[in-house]
Amino acid sequence: MASSLNDLKKRIISTKKTSQITSAMQMVSASKLAKSEQAVRRYHDYAEKIREVVTHLLYAEQKHDIEETDEEIDSNEEESFIDYHDLLIERPVKKTGYLVISSDQGLAGSYNSSIFQATREMLQTDHDSKDEYVILTIGGAASRFFKKMGIDVRLEINDVSDIPSFEEVRKIVSSAVQMFRQGEFDEFYVCYNHHVNALLSNYRVEKMLPIIDLDEDEAKEYELDYIFEPNKEIIMETLLPQYAESLIYGAIIDAKAAEHASRMTAMRSATDNARDLISDLTQDLNQRRQAQITQEITEIVGGAAALEEQ
Repeated sequence: MASSLNDLKKRIISTKKTSQITSAMQMVSASKLAKSEQAVRRYHDYAEKIREVVTHLLYAEQKHDIEETDEEIDSNEEESFIDYHDLLIERPVKKTGYLVISSDQGLAGSYNSSIFQATREMLQTDHDSKDEYVILTIGGAASRFFKKMGIDVRLEINDVSDIPSFEEVRKIVSSAVQMFRQGEFDEFYVCYNHHVNALLSNYRVEKMLPIIDLDEDEAKEYELDYIFEPNKEIIMETLLPQYAESLIYGAIIDAKAAEHASRMTAMRSATDNARDLISDLTQDLNQRRQAQITQEITEIVGGAAALEEQ
């Protein structure tokens, strides 16, 4: 009985220490989540502005020219005006590129497993062989997962900081854009968990290249005259890759926010479970103590009665 009580006490002490650790990790993740959400909001402000600039450069001058000349331009001519840059042109898909974003560390609940399962099912459904796609990864977990599957990881970045700067991921982001332009793949997707709120994230496969979602209706102030220095082509040669890179970077910081939220939730659940276990163990300990005390009292009373009988 004594050894059993000692074992229970040790388990309670050990579980309390574990709950303190998981509680601290929960608070750390909550702090990181708040900072990540701020980074996502700042990115959205930037992305909205650069999208506006790119859309205006693509469409405003075209609209202005149409109004000035009053000439009818058929759809083919209009499309050729817009699709002068290779990042805007859809081409026959012979190979697809995927950037899969995971965490480097565990203790994040189902964050990684949900990404891997959904991505694997997508690859098996959409492709007949591994030769039809190229994999890039951010996060050690993704790299290890695909290598275990026998899939070559063309480019990987591990040990990304909790709130990555653009410079930190520039290598893989810029490489993805260059690989597309060089024809190593004909379309490019990012696979990640999109942060919805602290309790929810959704798996998302987002097409980044070619850029096909720019809407002419978003362009404003067509009546303005744009002066290009040195010329429009050189400006767009710099601006469009920068816009494409910003889209990929936005997915990366979004995924990081989802990771912190998932880890915070997992640590909260672990803390709650530890506290429930402590409560159960404490109740069990008290019951055994009570039983031990009752037994000792019974033995004392029995001994006293035996002495009286003598």
